[in-house]
Amino acid sequence: MSEEAPCQSFVTRTSCPLCHEELIINWQGDDIPYFGEVMHISSRCECGFKFSDTLILTQRDPVRYELKLESQEDLNSRVVRSTSGTIRIPELGIDVEPGSISESYVTNVEGVLDRILSVVITATNWSAEEPEKYSLGLDIQQALRDAIDCKKELTLIIEDPMGNSVIISDRAKSRQLTQEEAGHLKTGMIVFDTSSSEMEIDACDADHSITD
Repeated sequence: MSEEAPCQSFVTRTSCPLCHEELIINWQGDDIPYFGEVMHISSRCECGFKFSDTLILTQRDPVRYELKLESQEDLNSRVVRSTSGTIRIPELGIDVEPGSISESYVTNVEGVLDRILSVVITATNWSAEEPEKYSLGLDIQQALRDAIDCKKELTLIIEDPMGNSVIISDRAKSRQLTQEEAGHLKTGMIVFDTSSSEMEIDACDADHSITD
């Protein structure tokens, strides 16, 4: 992207990896205050396949952000989560790892908690016939709701081996990940080859199960 057109948009075409029909990929430039230029990528096929990501247009080192959620100001902090970002809430044992169906998004901390709560509700319903897991799911739901209402302190961690995720807050602690730490993280990256219909898939996070 050139300096003269920092928010340019364009499309590219390839073949859908599921049905092999033509797949149009939309690229939209954006400038996020205090963070810099990014490129939003999205595609959707009539067969149901979809993909989206947000790429930071500067090379980044593997990074880890951590924010203790103690106030409404923390909940309002902006979050950029790329498809290569892993989200953790250690107090609840929650790890949201990237996979081939991951979507990038720009939201705030409360929005991240809402997304996680939605997944936990689904997983809890799936565990209705397993009393221990069902009870655990209800407890996690309540903890997330309490955090959203500023009644419970939790810690939000984002780790990204590609450096494309961030928590934008003066209170967020950040550090560069070691190569060893980054090597243990999933990237969830999908690589489109515009000269063929092939697509590389790194991982899948379709399993929404509750574990003790």
